[in-house]
Amino acid sequence: MTIATADHYDKHGDALDSLSLQLHDLGGRVAFDGPVRTVRCHRDNALVKALLATPGDGAVLVIDGGGSLQSALVGDLIAATAVEHGWAGIIVHGAIRDREAIAALPLGVKALGSNPRKSAKDGVGEVDVPVEIAGVVFTPGRHVWADADGVLVER
Repeated sequence: MTIATADHYDKHGDALDSLSLQLHDLGGRVAFDGPVRTVRCHRDNALVKALLATPGDGAVLVIDGGGSLQSALVGDLIAATAVEHGWAGIIVHGAIRDREAIAALPLGVKALGSNPRKSAKDGVGEVDVPVEIAGVVFTPGRHVWADADGVLVER
């Protein structure tokens, strides 16, 4: 079980950044945490799909989709693959699809919203690079905590 973000911030606030961006809880688990892995992509989820098909070892994938809601970066099949490979959660600065199916999975998923439109599959983007979302930098290997109150990440 993950530590409540409010309690964790009270104890370690100076060592943490708090994401002020309001994300929707869309997965079957609201609270999750783990080491950060990242993908930066825009309307192309090929790298997301490929990474989530590798062992997650309890990691959280932070996807910087630039805040675009024009197409989904994660759907039910990709999310199910993440569960099969041991990922703790996914944080999407963008959209997902298949909300009801994803809500039934034992996976933390936070995103800006949803859109049924598929994304491109060209493999354009970057993996495991620092990404900045709403002024907060997510660096691969640092720890991230998420729950109903929000998202915290180690500085």
